[in-house]
Amino acid sequence: CCNHLSIIEEYHSLSMFASMNIILAHFMLLMASAHALSLSNNNPLTAGSLSQKSVLRNNLGMSTTVRMPIRMPSQTPMVPYKAPNSDYAQFIDINAAMYRDRTIMMNKFIDEEAANELIGIFLYLRKEDPRAPISLYMNIPGGWLRPSLAVYDLIQNTKKNCEIETVNLGLCAGMGALLCSAGTKGQRSAFPNSRFLLQRTGMDQVFRGQATDIGLEVKNVKAWNDRMENELSLLTGQPIDRIQTDLKRAFYLPAEEAVQYGLIDRVYLPSARKRAARGKEAGLGTFEGEEDQKYQGQENKGGWGSQRPEQRPPDRNNNDDDDDDEPKIAKG
Repeated sequence: CCNHLSIIEEYHSLSMFASMNIILAHFMLLMASAHALSLSNNNPLTAGSLSQKSVLRNNLGMSTTVRMPIRMPSQTPMVPYKAPNSDYAQFIDINAAMYRDRTIMMNKFIDEEAANELIGIFLYLRKEDPRAPISLYMNIPGGWLRPSLAVYDLIQNTKKNCEIETVNLGLCAGMGALLCSAGTKGQRSAFPNSRFLLQRTGMDQVFRGQATDIGLEVKNVKAWNDRMENELSLLTGQPIDRIQTDLKRAFYLPAEEAVQYGLIDRVYLPSARKRAARGKEAGLGTFEGEEDQKYQGQENKGGWGSQRPEQRPPDRNNNDDDDDDEPKIAKG
């Protein structure tokens, strides 16, 4: 009986020893494969590098590690925000943090959903403090006519009690140009490389029905476009016939020409002190260099795309084809 017990104990000890050897062998194979992979990638095997690797299993049943790419988060960035009279900061959505500072980013195509979101933000800011200024930073690729006019009416109503600053960051197309021009006079601005696109707007969505119904819808859209042109004439100071002529085709305006047109009041430029320290003049729309300029003369200090007087094409007074006529800007 004692001999049997001793044999069983010896068998168990040998089994445990064999199991430990097998586990150790697998561990050594894992470390060897990881080390070989790191040498093939010319990357040292460190704890930091292992933290960026994922363990995979190949066809032979052995584990190996591969480096996974590091990607930026796809969600909205979070920023720390410290509430008033609070000792601790918390991470909140960057848009929510900007709303708390009464700053709104308008960087979407303005459809019904985007317009309702903007209207809700405006109403909340008006209720919180009806007299504190609001800043609107715009990069609008366009918008539907009716939702954009709803936002426009709210801006016009809100700026009776508080100042509304509008800034064109890159492009304000279609109804976006109207919204950027709807800010408080003196607070409408743009960045040097931004531009505006003025144009009439068509139907918001595909309209189906009888010919009479389609005719009524087209007539309604034309009436709303005429109203938009009247509002644009009031904001810019341009006569209504000039607005109607310019909006027959897509009418692009760089930042400096938008100031002359009356859409905005100023262009953000580097301070004159910084430019003077480098021996340069603080201005916009002039190229620097000794060679002759192909698209813009240095003598007349014109804007983007201007030409020397001898290079300008002769004026065309006939109205047979207005596609080749360059849009003119009324002064004063």
